[in-house]
Amino acid sequence: MSIKIKFLGGAKTVTGSSHLITAGKTEILLDAGLFQGHRDAFYEVNTTFHYNPRTIKAMVLSHAHIDHCGNIPNLIKQGLRCKIYTTSATKDLADLMLIDSGKIQEEDVRYVNKVNRRINIPLRKPLYTAKEASRATKIFRSISYNQKFCIAKDICATILDAGHILGSGTVVLDIKDGQNSLRLGYAVDLGRKNLPLLENPVIPQGLDYLIMESTYGGRLHRPIEEAQSKLREAISRAVRRGGKVLIPSFTLERTQEVIYFLNELLKDKLIPSVPIYVDSPLATNITGLFEHHLKFLNVKTRQAFDKGDNPFELLNLRFIREQKESKALNFDKRPMIIIAGSGMCESGRMLHHLQNNIEDSRNMILVVGYMARDTLGRRIVEKNPFVKIFGVEYELNAEVVVINAFSGHADQTELLDFVSECLPAGQAGLPLKRIFLVHGEPEQSQILGDILVQKGQNVHIPDKDEEVLLN
Repeated sequence: MSIKIKFLGGAKTVTGSSHLITAGKTEILLDAGLFQGHRDAFYEVNTTFHYNPRTIKAMVLSHAHIDHCGNIPNLIKQGLRCKIYTTSATKDLADLMLIDSGKIQEEDVRYVNKVNRRINIPLRKPLYTAKEASRATKIFRSISYNQKFCIAKDICATILDAGHILGSGTVVLDIKDGQNSLRLGYAVDLGRKNLPLLENPVIPQGLDYLIMESTYGGRLHRPIEEAQSKLREAISRAVRRGGKVLIPSFTLERTQEVIYFLNELLKDKLIPSVPIYVDSPLATNITGLFEHHLKFLNVKTRQAFDKGDNPFELLNLRFIREQKESKALNFDKRPMIIIAGSGMCESGRMLHHLQNNIEDSRNMILVVGYMARDTLGRRIVEKNPFVKIFGVEYELNAEVVVINAFSGHADQTELLDFVSECLPAGQAGLPLKRIFLVHGEPEQSQILGDILVQKGQNVHIPDKDEEVLLN
């Protein structure tokens, strides 16, 4: 039988990851991420399918980030009825993330339609609502790490710990074709070693083909241990001058890591004791799931919980749920730390905090995650003198500090090491049949691809909707 991969999303970009595996007449989806971009492109890309959702046999979901799971409710609306296999932590996290995604879309549509009514433009509908999103995880099936399960007669899958976020997985597909077999790995997104909360990534063995991310294919991270030191220096500097520290953060994983490091610094009295606010109902709920899914955390963190030392409970820490409380922070002139979404400053409560604080040179914007092109976060990182927030131009006077060591994505060295360890003992140095580089801006993918080719690997950087025959 013929075995094909169609790269539906996440090709030459870092958003909208989704890939269709066809083995004979069986169709399997790996992820169904939401393409995140400008409004018109958002609707066009996310509603255009070059396959029939009704014919999908199964989906394997790697993790709960919206760029990997965010289009699932829309697919269900279009006829998707298959089982979606993932870890129990991903199932619970995805439930929160998808409902929140639905709420954001409803709010966005309400805003846009106010304008459209005035200028006689057809009204929009959300891609899906919060209510529709709430139904999505009903078809999820929880799978344990290292548990081999069969999707079809000749196709089995295994989810290994990817070490990227809570419950994240590297997927391995074992496909039999008569007397022959094919082993395909899917490592998108891949975590790093020695992150504060998670176990190290588990590396699959004996792969024939590999679909792998390349987000930081041309970059090297500083050691994760440096993050704490840089965090200490930055916060201390801002507090000394009476400023606020604004930390745009992804609600899932990055927020929890930042809290962990702040806890360590406060325990050792290395930063001033100032109020710390997590201004996000979603982040609050997600943090609770970390405590519920302790088995997905590393040994050190589980032992801390066993001793009653919860890293998410700080004396100075307060979780903000109500919008009224969030707005009140902008009238509070005390030095403080505010952690809020979104991670790329494109939506959420962080926009309001930036609006009220970006022009004050005493304040600091502390960037702890990746900022994609064409986002407000990227313009802040690039220190544009003026930036637009809610359509109004503001002068960027606040100090901008970037701590890349926080990244949950493997860097160039870690990606190269991953590839080198994917073959069993005795075959080291032999190339995989092919490596497909996805989830990366073109220049990052190309740099990594060139190095892999120099090492003797067969590399392909696919285009969106490109289909490749494996055998």
